[in-house]
Amino acid sequence: MTQFFTEAGSVEAVNTRMGKDINPRLKEVMASLIKHLHAFAKDIHLTQEEWDIAIDFLTRTGQMCSEERQEFILLSDTLGFSMLVDTINNRRPVGATENTVFGPFHVAGAPERQMGENISLDGKGESCLFEGRVIDLHGEPIQGARIDVWSDNADGFYDVQQPGIQPKWNNRGIFTTGADGKYSFVGIKPVSYPIPDDGPVGKMLAHLGRHPHRPAHMHFMVTAPGFQKLVTHTFVGGDPYITSDTVFGVKETLVAPFEHVNDGKTVWHSPFDFVLTPVPSVSR
Repeated sequence: MTQFFTEAGSVEAVNTRMGKDINPRLKEVMASLIKHLHAFAKDIHLTQEEWDIAIDFLTRTGQMCSEERQEFILLSDTLGFSMLVDTINNRRPVGATENTVFGPFHVAGAPERQMGENISLDGKGESCLFEGRVIDLHGEPIQGARIDVWSDNADGFYDVQQPGIQPKWNNRGIFTTGADGKYSFVGIKPVSYPIPDDGPVGKMLAHLGRHPHRPAHMHFMVTAPGFQKLVTHTFVGGDPYITSDTVFGVKETLVAPFEHVNDGKTVWHSPFDFVLTPVPSVSR
């Protein structure tokens, strides 16, 4: 039976049009989306002019997307939605290292490096020794953990943003732990940088009185057999944007020590242990 459209019955009018034999998860997701989207419009009494502006914004966002740039992901990031989805899908027990957003600048196939090796190839920035352990929830070392690391350079750019300017694989590398679970490498103390703000998302941030900056951070992706993959950052405490990250990626437990070194081989030292969560066992 056809449900005629009314303001009060708008949700039911739309959701009852869905077929009976569609994917159950699709039905659940779309029904909830319609419910909350219609409630939003009613709650704020959305005007036709505002809706036209929204359509134009979404159109321009799509037009900005290309092979090199995904403006919709940038929109999701700056609305905190990417972090929410990441958090929902990476709930971990107390004591385990927390996840955060992957970011757009990871590159597969980074070179395997020896422990203690220097990943900064352009000679810029203040050197920093990153070291610590990869351990389980009981504090036991994890052997064979692969630690994929990457960061911006001292000018706030990743190597893939400056091909021909930065050396390939600058500030990138993969390290594998031994029986003691320890890792160490030399990089630079990372610096804060702005996300691309020359498109619709940047204009949105400006209208909202928000800045486009991310606080300084080092990326880590840690994998080991029998443990959940960890995608995270360590952040430089005291960074001016530490409490206002434009993509909401900072978690308090991920703010790492960056200690100034006197008369050492590096200018800075950043110790941090990664605590992995075991893959849940499958009951039979």
